Amino acid sequence: MPVNKLDPIDRNILRELQADGRMTNVELARRVGISAPPCLRRVRTLEESGLIKGYHARVNARALGFEVQVFAMVGLHSQAESDLSAFERKCREWPLVRECHMLNGEIDFILKCVAPDLSSFQNFLTESLTAAPNVASVKTSLVIRGAKDEPGVPFDVLEARAMAED
Repeated sequence: MPVNKLDPIDRNILRELQADGRMTNVELARRVGISAPPCLRRVRTLEESGLIKGYHARVNARALGFEVQVFAMVGLHSQAESDLSAFERKCREWPLVRECHMLNGEIDFILKCVAPDLSSFQNFLTESLTAAPNVASVKTSLVIRGAKDEPGVPFDVLEARAMAED
């Protein structure tokens, strides 16, 4: 389903589920102003189209003992598609890597990593990341504190764009 085909009800459904994915379909339908059966059909369509990728709980990493968060900027020797894909596969295997994004510019990838302590991250860095095939350089930045951690997308921006197109 193309984004420009979303009507205001679909956008409201996405906004509400992004804020609280645990609400019942009846509550969601009430919030978006439609009855439950069509609301459920719309949610299923949004799921099948890939606009809703899944549902999860946001856990407090520090409270669970993951005291260290690090961003690692990775440069590769080769940027051939097969080498980029191989590195992405490797990242999916490493539990400490929570996000992996390919970038353009001076670095090839940025990784968001979490670890219980600095020595655990150091072991991962020296034994896994820097030792991985095709890795030319790794620069790390330890997160001191987070100022914002907002998942999803800003629906007010989407709404403003949709209204401008109408």
